[in-house]
Amino acid sequence: MSSRLVGVGVGPGDPELVTVKGVNALREAEVVVVPVMDTGERGRAEATVLHYVPEEKVVRVVFALNERSDRARREAAWDAAGERVAELLRGHRAVAFATIGDPNVYSTFTYLAQTIAELVPGTVVETVPGITAMQDLAARSGAVLTEGTEPLTLVPVTAGATVLKEALAGPGTVVAYKFGRQAHEVAEALRETGRIGDAVWGSALGLTEESIRPAAELDGTPLPYLSTLISPARRDGGRGGKL
Repeated sequence: MSSRLVGVGVGPGDPELVTVKGVNALREAEVVVVPVMDTGERGRAEATVLHYVPEEKVVRVVFALNERSDRARREAAWDAAGERVAELLRGHRAVAFATIGDPNVYSTFTYLAQTIAELVPGTVVETVPGITAMQDLAARSGAVLTEGTEPLTLVPVTAGATVLKEALAGPGTVVAYKFGRQAHEVAEALRETGRIGDAVWGSALGLTEESIRPAAELDGTPLPYLSTLISPARRDGGRGGKL
């Protein structure tokens, strides 16, 4: 029988936002893999998982989560992580991989699944959706993501501030991920496009250090890497104006 690798979205940090299906997948798996950086500190995925499964069931695997400049180092880390998970799959029928947010939205799981397809052919890969940071921030801040026919654009600011500016110049709501280190550039882009007034940012959502602020308060000080920004669409037509 083929082994199963299940990517489980565990939300942005609040353990109460893990879905029932996600909890069941974590508990049904023989092993739950959580990604950690080489510095070894406990990440959000691991902290969330430990609310639902015993620690002895959790296997920490080092991933080069933030390595962007040294491709060789990143590739070596990915290979090592893939080999470790492949080893677990050869010895267990079901392995879950916990990822913050959703496993199909800018997730470590995507790259792992590609590696496993080569290392352990025949492995069945499944995903369990998770609540994303933009959904959580919208709920906590009161920002409405979309109405009527408005588009929604999601931009990782690691791609550069120019990509964000282009999105802000268009219609609809713009969500920016991973913008903490470029907070100054993001604030400038919002001001240049006249969209800073209704925008809101948040970090550590659902955790004790949670911070949710109007984007107008951005002063260029670097923010946590996993900060999220919502710039709602311009809405001038009243109720149902975008239908």
